[in-house]
Amino acid sequence: MPSHPCTDPNHHVEGADAYVQEVERACRARGLRLTPIRAQVLRLIADAGGPVKAYELLDRMKETHESAAPPTVYRALDFLFENGFIHKLASINAFVACHHPGAEAHAVPFLICDACQRAWELEDQDVVSTLELRARAHGFTPRAQTLEVHGLCADCAARPTP
Repeated sequence: MPSHPCTDPNHHVEGADAYVQEVERACRARGLRLTPIRAQVLRLIADAGGPVKAYELLDRMKETHESAAPPTVYRALDFLFENGFIHKLASINAFVACHHPGAEAHAVPFLICDACQRAWELEDQDVVSTLELRARAHGFTPRAQTLEVHGLCADCAARPTP
């Protein structure tokens, strides 16, 4: 198994401020514009520390921007997702901050705990490559990958069941 810091579920850019700064640097380098609204949505996702749904973000946005509407949040999410700064967890319809926001958009497998809803991004190029190769062997041209493994994290598995 590749030894990469992203295989550590606790590895993230430390703190929401540092995360937003890293994304700002990546945007400058790529010629992208991180608007104040995009930065705020990004900060809210980074502050959440785990998966967060769009309407939860909207509720949090309304605390400082009373006129915030769903399209505002969805446009920001689209920009952040398309540029690889966040990931969408399709099975729970939520978003998480990418472990390495300076990288280009990429496919990664996720582990999602069904009890506590925490999610771990696994940087495992072998899994991603295997899926791509298997798809191409069947004459399929992949455009995106979503691999989400549901189960129980070590903490939840260790808890006694009622």
